[in-house]
Amino acid sequence: MSNEARQHRFAPAKGACDILLIRHGETQAAVRGESFPMVDGQGDPALRPEGEAQARAVAERLKQHAIDAIYVTTMQRTHQTAAPLAAALGITPRVEPDLREVFLGEWDGGEFRFRAAENDPAIVRAREKECWGELPGAETFTQLQTRVVRGLRRIAAAHPDQLVAVVVHGGVVGAALSYATGSRNFGFNGADNGSISRVVIHGTQMTLRGFNDVAHL
Repeated sequence: MSNEARQHRFAPAKGACDILLIRHGETQAAVRGESFPMVDGQGDPALRPEGEAQARAVAERLKQHAIDAIYVTTMQRTHQTAAPLAAALGITPRVEPDLREVFLGEWDGGEFRFRAAENDPAIVRAREKECWGELPGAETFTQLQTRVVRGLRRIAAAHPDQLVAVVVHGGVVGAALSYATGSRNFGFNGADNGSISRVVIHGTQMTLRGFNDVAHL
């Protein structure tokens, strides 16, 4: 028996899935009076050049990691963000629909950005109550978080003892990390475009290992 007891680095439990949550790159600006392209009732803007550069930076950061799978959502911005990493690793991304961005109701498609900039009363209420459901016709925070957790658990169940890159949205990152930590609803909102967060899922347990890493940007 050794006379020394050293500290050890974290390692996921046997059977756990290590997930890198990557927020998509910056998208095209909203234009007043014009709607983004829509997918299933939700705005689907493409990346702007700065977002494409962020996607390349993510790939450069992660291409040496032993990533086993890449997931995206139904939104083109996640596909475009994942593309450089997928090409570098030779992996075809899979789609997880439950990880699409929060549904913003009547203000989806670009209107939300203007309402937020103008501090519309409904935006103020949503921030105060920390619930998207204060916006007209929008999904509630509970509805969002329920499907986000379901989607992440589905990925984890399919990839025990593996590292998975999942390209998602700011609201999805916030909902996932709120669940993982038991924090307030909007406690982890505001992840930067192209940032990397990390959770480890083992059964029903989700553990936060990193938030908003932008060292590559």
